Amino acid sequence: MATTGRSRAQWLAVSLGGLTVAEVATALWLCTAAEMSWHVAVNSFVISNGLMGASFGLSGALIAWHRPANPIGWLFLADGLGHATSSWAGPLVQLIHNDHGSIVAQRLGTTVFLYSWPWSIGLFLPVALLLFPNGKPASPRWWPVVVAAVVTGPLFVIECGTDPTPVNTGLPSGYLTLSSYDSLSWLWMISELRVVLLLAASVLAMVVRYRQSNEVQRRQLLWLLLASMVVVAVVAPWAFVAGTPVAVLFAIPLIPLAVTVAVVRHQLLDIRLVLSRAVAWLLLSAVALGAYVGLVAVLDTFVSARFGKSVFATLLVALGAAPLLPRLQRLVDRSMYGDRRDPVRIASRVSEHLAAADERGLVGVVAAVRSALKLPYVAVTQNDAMTASDGSRPEHVAELPLRYGGHVVGVLEIGLRPGERELAAADHSALQLVAAPLALAVRALGLSAELQASRERIVIGREEERRRLRRDLHDGLGPTLTGVALAADAAANLLAADPKQTRELLESLRRDTRTAIADIRRLVDDLRPPALDELGLLGALRQRADQLSWKSDGSALDVRLLVPVQLPTLPAAIEVAAYRIATEALANVARHARASGAVLELRCDGALELEVTDDGASSASWSPGVGLQAMRERADEVGGRFEAGPVGTGGRVFLSIPLVAT
Repeated sequence: MATTGRSRAQWLAVSLGGLTVAEVATALWLCTAAEMSWHVAVNSFVISNGLMGASFGLSGALIAWHRPANPIGWLFLADGLGHATSSWAGPLVQLIHNDHGSIVAQRLGTTVFLYSWPWSIGLFLPVALLLFPNGKPASPRWWPVVVAAVVTGPLFVIECGTDPTPVNTGLPSGYLTLSSYDSLSWLWMISELRVVLLLAASVLAMVVRYRQSNEVQRRQLLWLLLASMVVVAVVAPWAFVAGTPVAVLFAIPLIPLAVTVAVVRHQLLDIRLVLSRAVAWLLLSAVALGAYVGLVAVLDTFVSARFGKSVFATLLVALGAAPLLPRLQRLVDRSMYGDRRDPVRIASRVSEHLAAADERGLVGVVAAVRSALKLPYVAVTQNDAMTASDGSRPEHVAELPLRYGGHVVGVLEIGLRPGERELAAADHSALQLVAAPLALAVRALGLSAELQASRERIVIGREEERRRLRRDLHDGLGPTLTGVALAADAAANLLAADPKQTRELLESLRRDTRTAIADIRRLVDDLRPPALDELGLLGALRQRADQLSWKSDGSALDVRLLVPVQLPTLPAAIEVAAYRIATEALANVARHARASGAVLELRCDGALELEVTDDGASSASWSPGVGLQAMRERADEVGGRFEAGPVGTGGRVFLSIPLVAT
């Protein structure tokens, strides 16, 4: 049902919009039939009313089609119908008059003309501006203003419709006029003041709404602001300068066009770019006009007396004002887009923040980029995690990869300005220049974080090892040595009185001492395999290979070693890591692999490479267990690369430790 109601409203809007176009077309045909010249048609407001009728009517139809619930579309349709009706009523009266038609028909047509267009100016347009852009007042406190505009709307219509003065010379007055019209001048003054106050209230409402609105509504208000600036600049002379041509009213249709774009397609164009150009041209025009007036005043005495007119003034103003446009444009662009036309300046600001290394860190750099380009949002992400950000994230965001050493180390997210759908070429060029030092900063930050994490792991590992040693000493070796000391004291006390008991105590003392020695050896072996100190890495590996020549099920395991004759002196940490990983890999072959043979190969040429392979072919992937995890952690501790898993011929464990880094 809701969809059906919406469709009916949409088709009604199209029908009313089409009616305004038909009325304007009828007005043009009547002008031709009445033999009205273009000059007469313009001065009798036929063309201006027709243009406003078509623009308001079509704009209202578009708004009502896309936003049927928004009353602005229907108000514009009513406005368009009023202007369009007056556009054909005027030439119709003139045609009847030229053909010496009925006075009643002429007066009736004049009445239609007088009572049709005032509704647009006195009611429909002010209310639409008060409800712009979402069809609601700026706040509930503005409802009385809207109600007052609706209630007092007929006053302006009465003022225009009851005037007994003929519209054109020779034409009769309309019906519903007042003979005492002139005596009510005070009332008409109130009516004119009402219109001015309503327009002022509309402007104030837009200011209030702009301060309270979000970014989307501000974009919509900027469209109307741009149109209003142009209309005011063009139409203002109509109220203050006598003899201003009626053609200046042709600028009024810019308002419905701007409102339509704002309500229906406010993201189609970058309003700030349009506004930038308009402000630049208005500033240039103001400067040129002031310069012209000044030059005319100065040169009139010297030039006008000789040449009749200040012919050089215009030329001098044109030549003097032309260079101002680029400078004015740069000033306006800088206020809207920052320093994007000066990428070196942006890079300099970023470099200053990087060199300062203040407490804000990367956040300060991101804030500097956002401020330099007047962007709503800038952020840096690493591995889909937010590293630094500044501003509020808008609907549309562009991404720029940050590359260092051929690898992407992060992503620079750029919030697009209102009205932009993609990153502008000028912004992209500026950001490309900033991307290199920013990528370096991101990489340095990542390395710093990794170094800190590594330090934390080292400290944690050291403390865990200390705690294990303390526990083993306290719970194992400590009680044993305490027992030894007590047994020695007891034996000394009983040596003369009870030799037999003393002998038993000495036997107990011997056992406890051997136990303590075994515990000490175990602790020492856990710290570093003794075979490495006794036999070296190659000898320790050969010893371990011989020990694993038989599997747990009694079957033989042929372990072959392919090792160099001699190894250079290696750091203790690398020796331990290589030995532990090799022995764990061979133990896994003996325990888990269905293999009859294994090969341990050791190479040393700029890096220590260890590879253990077996012939126990298996298609199943290796599930990570405690052994694999321990081997991988040992490789990470010395900066090595670790690989483990099945291959086509069996299993493979590979370790590579760079020796230069050590």
